[in-house]
Amino acid sequence: MENETNSRQYDSVYTKKVRAGRRRTYFFDVRQTKGEDYYITLTESTKKFNGDGYERHKIFLYKEDFNRFLESLTETVDHIKTELLPDYDFDEYTKRNQEWEEKRRQESNDEGQHSQTSSEAPAQAKPDAPVVDEPAKEFESEEDMEW
Repeated sequence: MENETNSRQYDSVYTKKVRAGRRRTYFFDVRQTKGEDYYITLTESTKKFNGDGYERHKIFLYKEDFNRFLESLTETVDHIKTELLPDYDFDEYTKRNQEWEEKRRQESNDEGQHSQTSSEAPAQAKPDAPVVDEPAKEFESEEDMEW
């Protein structure tokens, strides 16, 4: 019973994964406490250069800080965009990431087609279909995370 309770404390009820290049991924997890309250963990996971596992950094964000945190983050990002780098195209990275994700999907589809017999028709994804986040799950270790 105690293990079940401890396990529940760390279960994610919602996860948003943001890939940031080939080596870094951000995880935004909503977790539930024993008292059925919610908090957010922000995790930066970076693949080590020697390929031997991952390095993680976490921030725990509690509901009483949500508004101030979001306001300060927005203010800080806006300051960079308007005052420090007003001529920079911040959408460049979004476009590049979308191209990279589409290439990954296409390679994955191509691999799936090669493994199917000729009688099986591959499922075709619509190019404009929204990307759906994977359901929340816990990882036994950092090595279990998908890259």
